[in-house]
Amino acid sequence: MKDKEELLEAVDELLVPKKKLDAKYLLLTYLVIVFVIGLAFFKIYIHQQIYYESRKIAKLRNERDLLKEENRVIKSAVESMRFKNQIADTIFEED
Repeated sequence: MKDKEELLEAVDELLVPKKKLDAKYLLLTYLVIVFVIGLAFFKIYIHQQIYYESRKIAKLRNERDLLKEENRVIKSAVESMRFKNQIADTIFEED
């Protein structure tokens, strides 16, 4: 009976080996966890930088649009002054 149990235990160990958690396995697990966390922080950092750059770009676009509108208004005012000046010149030249 004892021989039978020993034989079954030996076969059981061969068929289903017991996994031992040694230091190498633990170190590998920690390295994988650190790598995944590092990738997560890197992704967050990149997304944050993209967000801040897009805010800067939006601000510069708004300033560009304001300057274009201001330029249009100034050109219109200059054109109006030229027109008034040409009319005034023609009026004074006739006298």
